[in-house]
Amino acid sequence: MASSSAWKSGLSSVDRYEIISKISESLPSRDMSEAIAIEQAAYDNSSSREEYDSACQPKATTSSPPPSHSPTFSPALTESSSGIRIGSYLNCTPISEGITSEVFRSQSGDKALKVIVAHQNLEPHNPLREIKILQTLNPPCIPLLETFRDQEQRLVLTFPYMPLTLADLLDKGSSSSNSALEKAQIRSIFTDALNALQAIHKQGIIHRDIKPSAILLSSPSGPAYLSDFGTAWHPEFSSLSEPPTAKILDIGTGPYRAPEVLFGNKSYSAAVDMWALGAMLAEAVRSPPAPLFDSRPVHEDGNQLGLILSIFKTLGTPTPETWPEAKEFRVTPFELWTVFPPREWDVILPHVDAGFRDAVARLVRYDGSRASAEEVCRV
Repeated sequence: MASSSAWKSGLSSVDRYEIISKISESLPSRDMSEAIAIEQAAYDNSSSREEYDSACQPKATTSSPPPSHSPTFSPALTESSSGIRIGSYLNCTPISEGITSEVFRSQSGDKALKVIVAHQNLEPHNPLREIKILQTLNPPCIPLLETFRDQEQRLVLTFPYMPLTLADLLDKGSSSSNSALEKAQIRSIFTDALNALQAIHKQGIIHRDIKPSAILLSSPSGPAYLSDFGTAWHPEFSSLSEPPTAKILDIGTGPYRAPEVLFGNKSYSAAVDMWALGAMLAEAVRSPPAPLFDSRPVHEDGNQLGLILSIFKTLGTPTPETWPEAKEFRVTPFELWTVFPPREWDVILPHVDAGFRDAVARLVRYDGSRASAEEVCRV
């Protein structure tokens, strides 16, 4: 192992995936596993970016299968790992972790294993409900391949492995001099996301945690798949624990949380997903990409009040005329708040494609006229 690894901090998962793709294309066999092994060896053994780039140069003679001891690449890892066993899957390497689960990549590289580590349901997280919901869905929602109990009797959900997320692209764009995402790239990814939302909303399902990391990508331009249904609401499967008029308010992530939830409206609808999608689209079309609203980490005091203030500063403070539905909320947004004037979208999102800006404007709005996925898809 090289003694210096500082250069690795400037190499994102998107960069690595693009390099792996180039290696794979140069191989006679076009074997992705072999390309992964070549890139991983270069990553582990190089002491500089120049040495890494040289080691990753396509070599026509590297068509033999990779040795069995070669580690598997995972974008979330910065060091090689021998991995762990999960049921019949050996040498699984960690990708990410959440409140109730940990996600691993299989040794073969083509599957993602979501291991439920919580010993009891932490609503709105409910893995059994998640499985039921996933079994009703089709692409562009991420397909559930199988479920099983591992050697520790932990519930495991198996999905196709996707090398990227929209969050990876946005992170790369925000730190790059060539920062803007391509229009065609944005259109492709968000069309898939809209189609997924249209499909689940027709079933009455509310995703409740739309965010860039929930949009999985098979390549930087897609196809895209909607994932992370762990907190989704279903009109049948959720009705006992969460009646339609008494849904849990602790949903969503940071700057993608809809304002009706922040003001205690437990009768919220699929419109919360559309607000989140609009906020995500606004972030993607900015150059460089940046969240539309400021949001502190959830563990910090005042994170919800800070998000409300950021929304009001950005869009203007709502009034009973601009948000009539809010008059019925448990907490109304019309009193004890600093009044900020409304702002036009060409001021909020300058130098942005007019079509994208119009889509954001139809989604990120207070009142009940927020566009549905079906309406946006028709445009």
